Amino acid sequence: MRSQRGLFFPDSRGRGLPGRGDVPEVSPAQAWDMVKRSCPSCGPEPGGEEKKGRGNPFSVQLFPPELVEHIISFLPVKDVVSLGQTCRYFQEVCDAEGAWRRICRRLSPRLREQGSGIRPWKRAAILNYTKGLYFQAFGGRRRCLSKSVAPLLAHGYRRFLPTKDHVFILDYVGTLFFLKNALVSSTLGQIQWKRACRYVVLCRGAKDFASDPRCDTVYRKYLYVLATREQSGVVGTTSNRACDCVEVYLQSSGQRVFKMTFHHSMSFKQIVLVGQETQRALLLLTEEGKIYSLVVNETQLDQPRSYTVQLALRKVSRCLPHLRVACMASNQSSTLYITDQGGVYFEVHTPGVYRDLFGTLQAFDPLDPQMPLALSLPAKVLFCALGYNHLGLVDEFGRIFMQGNNRYGQLGTGDKMDRGEPTQVHYPQRPISLWCGLNHSLVLSQSSDFSKELLGCGCGAGGRLPGWPKGSASFVKLHVKVPLCACSLCSTRECLYMLSSHDIEHHPAYRDLPASRDRMEKMKEIVGWMPLMAAQKDFFWEALDMLQRAAGGAGPGTPTPES
Repeated sequence: MRSQRGLFFPDSRGRGLPGRGDVPEVSPAQAWDMVKRSCPSCGPEPGGEEKKGRGNPFSVQLFPPELVEHIISFLPVKDVVSLGQTCRYFQEVCDAEGAWRRICRRLSPRLREQGSGIRPWKRAAILNYTKGLYFQAFGGRRRCLSKSVAPLLAHGYRRFLPTKDHVFILDYVGTLFFLKNALVSSTLGQIQWKRACRYVVLCRGAKDFASDPRCDTVYRKYLYVLATREQSGVVGTTSNRACDCVEVYLQSSGQRVFKMTFHHSMSFKQIVLVGQETQRALLLLTEEGKIYSLVVNETQLDQPRSYTVQLALRKVSRCLPHLRVACMASNQSSTLYITDQGGVYFEVHTPGVYRDLFGTLQAFDPLDPQMPLALSLPAKVLFCALGYNHLGLVDEFGRIFMQGNNRYGQLGTGDKMDRGEPTQVHYPQRPISLWCGLNHSLVLSQSSDFSKELLGCGCGAGGRLPGWPKGSASFVKLHVKVPLCACSLCSTRECLYMLSSHDIEHHPAYRDLPASRDRMEKMKEIVGWMPLMAAQKDFFWEALDMLQRAAGGAGPGTPTPES
């Protein structure tokens, strides 16, 4: 290996080795072998001084830092991370941005921007090393996890969405990719997914995207993309300004059929859909936490004509102007909002879904379905999953709360009794991602040894719970090999999808329960394992909650959602 700027390899006595220009011809493997044998934390090799011909032991600290970084850049990413955990010196060298810049350029030669963050090159390298989309088809004889093609231009994977024929992936720089899948006939005569055979760039500058919120991908005909575009300025000037817009694409061909542009003063960060095709409501979340909505008739989008739609402030932002919404989720008949303080508010638009979720129609107003309803929870909620008639919430302590219809055991409570309010599911692991389907639920969790596992409950028909064809009323471990860096999941009628992409800046936000609350949670867990009827377990759990509230178990430092 040739060094630059006059760098040289010292011998055991610190002198330069002979060669052209005092630069020896050493291969990276030979140089790396010397680096490993000279780790400063390991000290001299045992018996090294007694062996003839070895000379005095030398330290890797005698090597120029640029040379060590250059050698490290040839290692796989997992080996670089492991080497950085051996000693303090290698921790500093393996965390240097110079080494990660070379690694990132080796993994993604076309990547020109290193992104943002505290360690931009390290973050970019790990994002591109761990990115992957895995799926397991439910139909056919082959029951194993497969990996789709990875776009070389993608800077990590942030979000994905399967549609009727294809899969769409959004990366961390706002590029939306269109993965075209091949459909093949199985030996049993069923249509199943093969793999993403090729990909194209659908658009750039995308912030978020959404499609029909129903679980069945057959209804996902259009793809709505929230993006930022440069618009021409005032007439007579040459300056341009960035404006947010919503572009509508056909999922089958990727052709754009509709576009609506907003005023430059409005900036959005999330989009969800709710309602049927003729009254499709687009909900847009601003950077300030306000919700705006507009109504579009999807049956007229492909017609060559233009019309004006009205953007209005949603009732949750009009009635509760002090609330700052952090994220939202939706299905075809309801919407859920999570505020920055961890509060949860709900909109239910149909009486049938309202009865499934709350067990009664007492407070339902058919003339005002947009009235937000507050859900009572003991702690701050971090993220949620919304199914057709049931939902799941995860709080800051990593606990899962389920609510709604439980006909197939999709709440994971161990029985098939409906729950009209959030009910804690006594599950030992802290979840990474939660998914609520039509009549089943999935949880992606991480154990103490950093291994991932997938659990599910509810209806198991059609292979939607691999390994449990008869289903389960409690969360059971599914027969799926979960990728090490899996971060989100999605289930359709045909496939189970898992997205893999590790972001070093995204750390688990879970907190430890206080001592008194921890003891109370242990008692609840013991009650959950006792051979009691569901009504008896609910009675004991409610009694323990009352004792905890009476003793001030929430504590002064525990944040509670706003009323």
